[in-house]
Amino acid sequence: MHRINRRTFLQKTLATGAGAAIGRRALAQDPRPAAGLPQPCAPTAWKKHGVVLAPTEPIEGNHIQNFNCPVEPLNGERWRLWFSAIDGRAKFNIAYAEGIPGEPMKKFFAECSPGDPPDAAFAIGNLPDGWKPVQVVHIHLKNSRHRIYFWVHGPRVIRFLAAESDDGRRYRVLDPHRPVLYHPSDRATWSVPTPDGLLVHNDECPDRPANEPLAPSRLLSNDSTNVYQLADSSFEMYSVALIRVPKEDPAYIAHDNAPGLIRLIDRYTSDDGLHFENRKRVIARDANDPTDQQFYHLNVTHTPKGRVGMLGHYRVEAQTMDLEWCFSPDGPTWHRPLRRAWLPRGEEGQPDSYGIYPPASVVHRSGKDHLFYTAVNYAHNQKHAHGQMRTVVMYATTDSIWV
Repeated sequence: MHRINRRTFLQKTLATGAGAAIGRRALAQDPRPAAGLPQPCAPTAWKKHGVVLAPTEPIEGNHIQNFNCPVEPLNGERWRLWFSAIDGRAKFNIAYAEGIPGEPMKKFFAECSPGDPPDAAFAIGNLPDGWKPVQVVHIHLKNSRHRIYFWVHGPRVIRFLAAESDDGRRYRVLDPHRPVLYHPSDRATWSVPTPDGLLVHNDECPDRPANEPLAPSRLLSNDSTNVYQLADSSFEMYSVALIRVPKEDPAYIAHDNAPGLIRLIDRYTSDDGLHFENRKRVIARDANDPTDQQFYHLNVTHTPKGRVGMLGHYRVEAQTMDLEWCFSPDGPTWHRPLRRAWLPRGEEGQPDSYGIYPPASVVHRSGKDHLFYTAVNYAHNQKHAHGQMRTVVMYATTDSIWV
C-alpha cells in the first residue's frame, strides 16, 4: 500500500512508450450484465462488525494491513489473519494473527535471517540483510508444502519473492536474485522497459551483483499482487501494470501520488507458480468508466460458479478506494456490471471512510461469507484524513455473496 515508498521512481523522467494505446484498447470486459451470468448480493447485504485487528506493537506504528493477504479458518471459531506491519517508511514486516474476531488475537511476526530460518513460529531464511517483506500471500500447496510470496524492499531492491517450507513455520527464500516479479525501479530493471514501454533508467545499475541477471520485461509490474493455485495445480497471478499519459490527457491528475501513470490489471499463468511466462491484460478503463478511473488491484475468490473479483476501484480525483464486484467464468474474461462500491465505505470518522482494501479472497464458512479487510481513513495521496491517519483490519459478513 501507499504508506511504503515504492514509487520514488515516479519523480524521475519516464520514457514515452506505446502503453496508452494498449491501455485503452477494447478488452473482454462487459459493462452490462450478460445473460446467464451470476450477479452479486446488494451492497446493503453486508453487515460490518467493526475493527478486529489494530496496531498494538512498536513496529506497527499506526498502520497494519491485511491487503492482499489470505484469511484462513482454524478450529472452532478461530481464524488466522496474515497481515503486514508498517511503521512509516523505516519499519515493516509480515506476520499472522490467530484468534476469534472481537477478542484479542495473538500476533506472530516473521523472524528473518540471511542464513537458515531460525526455529520460530514464523521464520524466513535466505533473505539478505536489510530486505524488508510486506504483503504476504500464503498457499498450502497441493503437494503438502507451504509457500509464501511477498514484496520485499531493500537497497535499490523492490521485488516479489517466493519462499517454501515443509512445516509451515520455517520458510526459505528460493532465490532472492531471481524473483517472481520486479518493480520497475528495482536494480535489475535498469535499462529494461516494461511491456508497455515504461523505462525508469536508461543505463544499468552499478550495484547489481554479478550473479543477478537483468529482469525480463514481461516480469516488470507495480505492486498489489496476488497468486492462486488452481484445481489442476497450475497457478494464476494478478498484478498491476503501469502506462503513462501526457499532461494534456484528461486522465492526468496532478494531485495523484503518481501523476500521469495509469494503473491497469494483468493476469499471468504458470505451471509451477515460480516462472510466469504468459501475461495478458484483463482490465482497463473503457468508455463506460469516468476519466479518473483506475484499477489498483484484483483479488479473486474461486467459486463453483466462477471467479468473483474484488477490483480496486480507485477514483483519482477524490483519492478514494472502493471494492468493485466483477466476475469471470475463466480468468481471462471479466465482466463489470456494478462499477461502484460493493462494500460501502464508512462515514467520515469511521476507520474505513477513505478506503477499503481486500484480503486475498472472501471465505465461505458456517453458512456465511466472511470478509476481513483493510480500512483506511485518509486519502491515497495522504493529503487529507478524517482524524489521525490510521490503518486497521475490519470485518464484515453476508449470508451470500450472490443475489
